[in-house]
Amino acid sequence: MATKTKEQTKETTEEERRTILEMARKVLLAGMGAVALAQDEVEAFVNKLIERGEIAEKDGKNLIDDLREKRKKETKKAEKEVNKRIEEVLERLNVPSKADIEALNQKIATLTEKIDELKEAQAQAE
Repeated sequence: MATKTKEQTKETTEEERRTILEMARKVLLAGMGAVALAQDEVEAFVNKLIERGEIAEKDGKNLIDDLREKRKKETKKAEKEVNKRIEEVLERLNVPSKADIEALNQKIATLTEKIDELKEAQAQAE
């Protein structure tokens, strides 16, 4: 039975991460497409009602505007939820966040400064 090396495990994790992100992207695009299509259909329906005189133009425009506003709110809500889920998945896969990387970069910069100071102090002592 072959065991995976750390390198193979790291590659597998990276591949899984890419796969998950790609799947999430496709789901989001499909959802956005469905919403856009539904909105187009609703607007066409409302415009037909206006043309037939079944509803006033002002009422039709208000209805379309209300639907657009509701769609924007729902899209933002869905976007937040998807981002939250993606972050949870990345956390489970042990993928560092941008904040984690920035914190490490700050620590590295601080350590580099301290090393430089020690080198200068050592050079002056000699």
